[in-house]
Amino acid sequence: MKYIDLTEKLVKKCISLGADAAEVFLETNRNLSVNVLKSEIETIEEASSQGVGFRVIVDGKMGFSHCNDFSNRALEDTIARAIAFAKLSTPDENNVITDDKGITAIADLYDPGIIAESMDKKIKMALDLEKLAMKDPRITKSSGAGYGEGESEVFIANSNGIVKSYKSSGCSVGVSVVAEKGDQKNTGGEYCSRVFFSDLVPLEEIAAVASKKAIELLDPVMIKTQKAAIIFDPDVARSLLGGIITAINGERVLQGASFLKDYLNKQFASPLLTMTDDGTRQRSLGSAPFDGEGVPTIKNTLVENGVLKNFIYNTKAARRAGVKSTGNASRRGFSSLPGIGPHNVYVSTGKHSRNEIIAATKKGLLLLGVTGYGIDSVSGNFSGGASGLWIENGEIAHPVKGVTIAGRAFDILNAIDMMGNDIDMNRTDAAPTFRVTEMQIGGK
Repeated sequence: MKYIDLTEKLVKKCISLGADAAEVFLETNRNLSVNVLKSEIETIEEASSQGVGFRVIVDGKMGFSHCNDFSNRALEDTIARAIAFAKLSTPDENNVITDDKGITAIADLYDPGIIAESMDKKIKMALDLEKLAMKDPRITKSSGAGYGEGESEVFIANSNGIVKSYKSSGCSVGVSVVAEKGDQKNTGGEYCSRVFFSDLVPLEEIAAVASKKAIELLDPVMIKTQKAAIIFDPDVARSLLGGIITAINGERVLQGASFLKDYLNKQFASPLLTMTDDGTRQRSLGSAPFDGEGVPTIKNTLVENGVLKNFIYNTKAARRAGVKSTGNASRRGFSSLPGIGPHNVYVSTGKHSRNEIIAATKKGLLLLGVTGYGIDSVSGNFSGGASGLWIENGEIAHPVKGVTIAGRAFDILNAIDMMGNDIDMNRTDAAPTFRVTEMQIGGK
C-alpha cells in the first residue's frame, strides 16, 4: 500500500475506534554519515527509518501516540493508546486540527542526484577536506572531517479531508582543525549544507575558512573593561537574533514569557533591522510546502524597520490568540507533537560592506565567537563570553579572547547603526555583518 493511501486509511481507523477528530503524521527517512580523522575513516553509518504519529481529539481532549511498526496490530494498538490518553487529559476548546487544504508550490526541495553519487566519492570528499584544512603549517591537529546526507518524505492526513505529502533532501560537508602556538590552542571549523549535492561549495573554500578561524585568534591580547562598538559577524548574529525569534513565539507570548509580548506594531529596534521568515524559498533546507500540521507555509515579515509586525503561531496557539496559524508548526519527527518554530529567517541587508563597517569603527570588537545564551527571551538581557578581533582606528589590531559582553536587548537592538551587505542566503538563519554602536565589554 502507498503511504499516502495508508495515512488516509489510518485517519478512518482513528474515527472508527472512537476519535472525534484525528491527524496522522507519517515520515520515512534515510541518513548517511561519514566521519574521518587523521586521514583514516572512523565511521560510516547509513540508516533508514519510518514511523507514524497519531494525534486524536475526544470530547475536546487531545491524545498522542506513535510507533515505527507498520503491522496492522501495532498501528491499531497505537491508535487505541492515543484515544485512551485523550480520555485522561483535560479538555481544551483550542484542541483543533487544521482544515486548510492549500499547499505552497516550492521548487527544488529534493535532489535525486545525492543518492546517485558514489560512496567512494563521498568518503574522498571528507578525506580531501581534512587534508586541505591541514595544509597551513600553523594547523597542527585535526578534530575530524565529515560528509552527511539525508532524505525524508512526509505524509499528513486528517479528518478534515486533508491529504498532503512532500519529499526533501540535504547534504553537508565540514571540518574542524586546531592551530597551536607554544601553549596556545585554538579550534576553527566550517561546513557547507545544501539541498543539492551539486551546490556544495568547493572543498578548498571550506578548508580555508576553517583554517583561518583557527589561526586568527592566536596571540590574543586582553583588553580593559570598557564600552565600545561591537561588530557582529554573520556566524554569531544568531546569538542576538535568535533571542528575538524565541520571543516572538506565539505560545510564549500568550504565557507572558517574552520581552516582546507588548510590542506588536511598535518600534523596538533600529530602523535598520528588518527580519523575515520565509518557508517558501526554493532550494532551501528550511522550506516546506506545509508545516508540521499541514498548514501551507508563507513568507512572513516579522520585523520591519525596527517595528514588530508578527508573532509566529501553530494552529492551537493561533486559536488561543484569536488569529490564523502562520504555518510555523514545527515537529522533530513523527514522535513529537507540533511545536512552534521558524523556517528560513533572514535579516535584510544594508548598504555597507564588511570592510566599510570595520573602517568606520574607531574602537571596537569584531565579534567572531560567543558562548552563553545570548538574549534571554523572557527578560531581554544579553550576556555571554566573547572572542574576536580588536579594532583601532578602523583597522584590525589584535585578537581578543576571554572577555564578556552584556547589555539589554532593547538598548542593543536600537543601537544597530550600520548594516552590512554580505549575507549568505543558503543558511536557514542568515544575517549580514552589522554594528552595534556601544556595548559593555568585561576585560581586565
